[in-house]
Amino acid sequence: MFFEYGEEEVQYLKSRDKLLGSAIDRIGHIYRETDPDLFSSVVHQIIGQQISTAAQETIWSRLRGKVPAINADAILSIPDGELQSIGISFRKASYIKAFAEKVQSGELDLDTLSTKTDQEVIRELSSLKGVGIWTAEMLLIFCLQRPDVLSFIDLGIHRGMRMLYRHRSISRELFDKYARRCSPCGSVASLYLWAISGGAIPELTDPASTKKDGAKR
Repeated sequence: MFFEYGEEEVQYLKSRDKLLGSAIDRIGHIYRETDPDLFSSVVHQIIGQQISTAAQETIWSRLRGKVPAINADAILSIPDGELQSIGISFRKASYIKAFAEKVQSGELDLDTLSTKTDQEVIRELSSLKGVGIWTAEMLLIFCLQRPDVLSFIDLGIHRGMRMLYRHRSISRELFDKYARRCSPCGSVASLYLWAISGGAIPELTDPASTKKDGAKR
């Protein structure tokens, strides 16, 4: 599955922001995979903290090889030592087990999150050990497919904004200005800002790394 958006969202963003609109035309449609299984996605995110993507996927593959499905019962059936033996640190293993216990006991009902607002979901998920606000925001986009998530604490978003709008840095005031332009399609804007940050438009450099670029707009 991919994050769902179409011509309506694209045309809205293009009507609100000419620079972003031009970038959208250059880049084309972006296909970003999503995972509707919130439980496994939380586990995957905890595993991936402060390690490389390659290491994350290696550990994830090992974990999936140990159980038929990534769910609370399966996680709680694995001894802590086995989790550590596949590369999950003691601390991360404790976070994952604590999360699984809350889900298994019913203290945390993941199914009800789909009925809550973005801010309610962020508060509930970020209250879990090992899950911060950024992780909760990414889960909103890539699990719950929420349409209007633009993360102020995401470094790639900041870099994409600097490159697109030619600023040395993005203050909260500037960020909020661009976020208002994009709303209620902030998640689609995020996809394009990440693409820009990753070099999708080669001539766009990062003004933070050069001395000659001045701020425009």
